[in-house]
Amino acid sequence: MSSTRTRTSLAVRTFAATAVALGALSLTACSDGMGTRDEGAAALAAASTDQQNTAGHSAAKRLTEDDKAADSARSAKPAGTSEAARPAEAATSATGAKAAQRPVTCTAANTKVKVTRVASPVNHLLLTATNTGTAPCFAYNAPALRFDDAQAAVSVNHDSVPQAVVTLEPGQSAYAGITTSAADGSGAHGYTAHRLGVYFSNRAMDGSVGPEAPVRLPAAGVYVDSTVTTTYWQSTRDAALMW
Repeated sequence: MSSTRTRTSLAVRTFAATAVALGALSLTACSDGMGTRDEGAAALAAASTDQQNTAGHSAAKRLTEDDKAADSARSAKPAGTSEAARPAEAATSATGAKAAQRPVTCTAANTKVKVTRVASPVNHLLLTATNTGTAPCFAYNAPALRFDDAQAAVSVNHDSVPQAVVTLEPGQSAYAGITTSAADGSGAHGYTAHRLGVYFSNRAMDGSVGPEAPVRLPAAGVYVDSTVTTTYWQSTRDAALMW
C-alpha cells in the first residue's frame, strides 16, 4: 500500500511538473510570438515616420527654393515699376503723341521766314516760311508785311486766293510773292527799304497772331513804292510768282 501511494504521488508530481513545463513553453512561445509581432509593427511605424519626415523635409526644401526664386525675380524688376502700370504708360505716351500731331496756326514761333530776290518776274521777292515745329501748321490768309516803319501793312493781291488753306507738315514751306514796285515806274512815294517785318494771320483771318518775324533784306535794300503788294500763302514757289 505504501509503495502504491508513493508511485501515485510520483506520477502526480511528474504530471504537474510536465504541465508546468508545457505552460511555461506555451507562455514563452506566446511571448516570443507577440514580441516578434511588436518588433515588426515598431519597425514599420519607424519606417513610415522616417518616410514622412523625409517627404516633409523635401517639401520644405522645395518651398524654400521656390521662395528664393520668387524673391530673385522680384529683385530683378526695376524699382517702382509693375506690369499693371506699363499699359497705362503706353496709353499716356500714345495720347501725348496724338496731341503733338494736332495742327496749329503757323506763327513766327514755329516757322523760319526768309526772303530772296528773283530774276523773274522783275521787281519781285519770294517770301518763304518753313515749319520748324513738331506739329503741322496752317498758313492762313496772306502774310502781313511792313517795310521799315510803314504805318500800314502791304496790300494783298486778292486774285491770288488759293483753293484751300495751306497746311505745312514739319519741314515743309509756304510761299508768297511780293511785287515791290511798278515795272513801268507808275508807282508813287518810292524809297529804299532795309527792314521787313512779317506777321501771320489768325484763323479768323481778321488780324495777326504771334510776334513779328524779322526778315533780313538784301544788303543794298529793296526799292518799294505805292504799288507794293503780296500774294496769299501758296503751297508752291511757282504759284507764288504767278502775279
